[in-house]
Amino acid sequence: MIKTLFTEFRTLTLIVIIILLTITIALAFNWFLNRFIKKSLLNHHKDLTGFLFIKHISTALIYVVGIACALVQIPEFKIVGHSLLAGAGVVSLIAGLASQQALSNIMSGILIVIFKPFRVNDKITIRESFTGIVEDINLRQVVIRDFENNRIIVPNSVISSDLIINAHLGDTKCCKMIDIGIGYSSNVEQALDIMKEEVAKHPLHIDPRNKEDLENKVPPVIARVTALNDSSVNLRVWAWAANSADAFVLQCDLLQNIKKRFDDAGIEIPFPQRTVTFPNTMDKNEI
Repeated sequence: MIKTLFTEFRTLTLIVIIILLTITIALAFNWFLNRFIKKSLLNHHKDLTGFLFIKHISTALIYVVGIACALVQIPEFKIVGHSLLAGAGVVSLIAGLASQQALSNIMSGILIVIFKPFRVNDKITIRESFTGIVEDINLRQVVIRDFENNRIIVPNSVISSDLIINAHLGDTKCCKMIDIGIGYSSNVEQALDIMKEEVAKHPLHIDPRNKEDLENKVPPVIARVTALNDSSVNLRVWAWAANSADAFVLQCDLLQNIKKRFDDAGIEIPFPQRTVTFPNTMDKNEI
């Protein structure tokens, strides 16, 4: 009896030691990666997407090995533990215990890291409504930080099959189309000139022309009449910035500056007006 209790106590102690050692190794491993490798990548302006994904996978493998070593100490689970350590039963064990959705997320995450439709620190838009900066890509999900500092959690299997707008894939330049309507009595040529002048002198505006455009003497800023609506002449000017963040500031400044210039020049920006009429049959005594 005493020998049995001693054996069980020794087994329990060994399991606790293995679990604590596994946690310590995982924490030390993550500390090492964050301390040296991540710092080195950031100093050399390297992509962190693959690093973060490998870190998640490596940490998961450390825990799997640690759990397998702990299971080996229990006679009833010794076969499972040996299977994990040997690696022969890893795939079948995961397939049996994990759900199809979990496996789909893992495979989708691997494909995202391999083909790179987006990377960490890219600005993306999904489903035409959620926009933010990619913070992390792990085994299950993608973490996106929106501009209100909220975190949008999207499963890998969902985002890999969805339509994605990536503002940083390839060329980072961003074009903003400034649309403004003016009254029919206003001077259209003067309004177009004002819009082009405000765009050209803004410090965040960049020249998007290539060598061929320069040879063909394409103007640096283009403005056009885009529509003749019921109550306004619609004008549009194209403004280019180095990236999407600068483009947003550029758009806001231009709307304010163009409005001020239009006011000074007497160019009307129409707004909806309604005329209310009463029927002639109404009794004058009821008014």
